[in-house]
Amino acid sequence: MTVSPQAAEQLRKPHWSLARTWLLQPGIPDGADAYDAATAGSADAVVLDIEDGLPDAQKPAGRRAVAEWLHGGSSAWVRINSWSTPEWAADLAALADAPGLAGVMLAKAESPDDVAATAERLPAGTPMVALIESALGLESASDIARTPGCSRIAFGVGDFRRDTGMSADPTVLAYARARLVIASRAAGLPAPIDGPTLRDQTRHLARETAVAKAAGMTGRLCLDLAHAETINSLLSPSPLDIDEARATLARLDAPTGAYDGSVGPTRARAEAVLDLAEKLGLA
Repeated sequence: MTVSPQAAEQLRKPHWSLARTWLLQPGIPDGADAYDAATAGSADAVVLDIEDGLPDAQKPAGRRAVAEWLHGGSSAWVRINSWSTPEWAADLAALADAPGLAGVMLAKAESPDDVAATAERLPAGTPMVALIESALGLESASDIARTPGCSRIAFGVGDFRRDTGMSADPTVLAYARARLVIASRAAGLPAPIDGPTLRDQTRHLARETAVAKAAGMTGRLCLDLAHAETINSLLSPSPLDIDEARATLARLDAPTGAYDGSVGPTRARAEAVLDLAEKLGLA
């Protein structure tokens, strides 16, 4: 059997629970070629965006185009409109039975009810990422993360800043990021997904990805496919990380000095690096 380059690319991509780059591809009308190009790229997950990725006037046509593409043998995630909008029900009615629907990203999630109502309209087991984009959403993050149907949470930085008036300074947003990381961990979810670097801010891509990683986040939204390889690389264990983790375990397995209370956390961190590297095919 011959495997097409696009199919091979899909096969090598990590499971959504490990996905590092989440490319938001606008769900433009008649956009099949653009959708194909996005899924053939290096982003771990492609999210066809029929929320903020489209002007309101184009949403019905974009929704139809995405639904047709997902019924044609292709697969991707879809960012749908928030529960509080009329478009939410229309999005789910058009997409829920599409065989290519890999998962749903729910915009502007603010309560467990948003997640529960969405899950009820999706086939059982459909993964859902809840986007936290407001002060109310952040205050409800722990409850949202624990709601059946929520698979992972993401930080919609732009709308969150608009809602709260906060700046983009990482120090200012550290509390919000920490809340999402802790809520995810307490609920047993994969680590959260951080917001994107804007297309015209590529010079800040590495720094902003380092901020996300330092906060404990393991994925980022992405607005430009050209950003994907950098994000994937920086959010993956490097060869040096892998070598150091192996050396740490070797040292702990044959101690020559004091064996104290720091050993357990040190071992766990090294094992986590190697486990992730193996799952990503890097070890």
